[in-house]
Amino acid sequence: MNAFRWNRRAALALALALMSALTSSPAVRAENSSKPNVLFIMSDDHTWQAVGAYGGMLSSLDPTPTIDRLAAEGMRFDAAVCTNSICTPSRAAIMTGQYAHLNGVLTLSGRLPHDRQFLAHEMNSAGYQTAVIGKWHLKERPSAFDYYKVLPGQGKYFDPEFFESGVEGKQTMTGHSTDRITDCALKWLNEGRDSSKPFFLKLHFKAPHDYFEYAPRYESYLDDVTIPEPETLWQRGEGSIATRGVNGELNEIIATSIGRRNWRRSYAADFKVDESLSDDDAKREAYQIYLKKYLRCVKGVDDSLARVIDYLDANDLLDNTVIMYTGDQGFFLGEHDMQDKRWAYEPCMRMPLIVRYPPSIPAGSHHDALIENIDFPVTMLDFAGVPRPEYMQGRSFRPILETGREPDDWKDATYYQYWMHMAHHDVPAHIGMRTKRYKLILFHGTSGGVSYNKRRSLDTPPAWELYDLRVDPTESNNLANDPEHAELLVSLKYKLALLRDQVRADEDSQLPTPELKSQLNEVNARIDDVWQMSEATIVEAKETSRRLFEQWQPSS
Repeated sequence: MNAFRWNRRAALALALALMSALTSSPAVRAENSSKPNVLFIMSDDHTWQAVGAYGGMLSSLDPTPTIDRLAAEGMRFDAAVCTNSICTPSRAAIMTGQYAHLNGVLTLSGRLPHDRQFLAHEMNSAGYQTAVIGKWHLKERPSAFDYYKVLPGQGKYFDPEFFESGVEGKQTMTGHSTDRITDCALKWLNEGRDSSKPFFLKLHFKAPHDYFEYAPRYESYLDDVTIPEPETLWQRGEGSIATRGVNGELNEIIATSIGRRNWRRSYAADFKVDESLSDDDAKREAYQIYLKKYLRCVKGVDDSLARVIDYLDANDLLDNTVIMYTGDQGFFLGEHDMQDKRWAYEPCMRMPLIVRYPPSIPAGSHHDALIENIDFPVTMLDFAGVPRPEYMQGRSFRPILETGREPDDWKDATYYQYWMHMAHHDVPAHIGMRTKRYKLILFHGTSGGVSYNKRRSLDTPPAWELYDLRVDPTESNNLANDPEHAELLVSLKYKLALLRDQVRADEDSQLPTPELKSQLNEVNARIDDVWQMSEATIVEAKETSRRLFEQWQPSS
């Protein structure tokens, strides 16, 4: 892979100079009264499978009529993906337009200081009044915004506390976080907004994040309904030695579960399903509890969005506001008996993405263009009249929104990297690439020397996985070891190597700590070591599988 690396020092120096100028210059770009407002709405862990406009098994339940309306009046994207399927890194990617290995936010421990809150700085310089309300989850206060009122860390579902700009200490509001976040947004729009400027508002809901605590008024919602099950709830899929182990010996270790499969964590245990039930009946019961909790949270978000849309409509702001709706990533809703996110698999790598702006976006349109979350800020800046900053790695998809056509040079592959090896939900670290048809994943099997607990210190087996999304949308049949697809695997690995060079995956110069730099370099060295999956590497993978099986304890 070293053959694909190139010297970027001059480009990096230019980018750093631009960043410095951005954050230090008091100059403000000339205002343009015709600029649209920009409303960016993000719900934590709201996956595309739980949006009615995307169809699927849950659409008949109609959990999202307001979001569906945005789709009916705008454009729905069917191949929008995140570059790291975990909350904090995804949020940092959207604020910086950079992959995690450049913005420095690789994990949930990452932080985004004032000078790197690029999107807010750019919008301020473009003459926008800026605000962020709700879940921020980037450690540092969002001080680059003109106004903020955000939850500390994950925040609480009930009686949430907030940090507010210009106010010392934390404020507590009574009630459910979705309702109170909406109240705060409406108050700012009504009382804090400067009507002489266009506004840029980031509205972030905590719901439907785990453990799915919904407002009491939704207790009866779906109470008498049997939620449809995904076809793969009962099918783990082929996977690889990295995700299943030799002869399936890691099935109880890798990936937390809905039923009792995972030794350490399952929703059957979390939701205290009757222990006398059979394993199959316990999984069915846990799934129903899970989905009803999740969808009650989603319903609360959708109802709150209706309040915001009604306010914009009543105040003649709706059709002059670019509205972008998304989640911070996708989420497993029981597919392959799995929970949470983190994986490069479709349920959690794919994001809902809906954009409404009647003056230029055709109503009821949809597109399969590959969009990454690093493209979101560049697109919002484009609508604000700001050219793409050189330091941002994303691209504006505004031309796709307005014409329905991809530019000739639009990306044909997206890059993915998950760093939190075996943390929380027992997911091995991995890299990946998605094209419109194929998914290629390399589980490299190491945390890169960063070990916060026993689980993270344990290596897992390396392996490649390859999926043809056209014929296998559930990613059940791994083609990486199929001789008939050997030539395809070689060509896609070559494409991934080129993509890693393009996104500067080996560059550690912007990472903020020696620990992160060491982690990146150790992970990259491991990727190089296992890339070819030689016979010796395969033998090692089998030995690692057995060692992990023997070392693992349910209480680890």
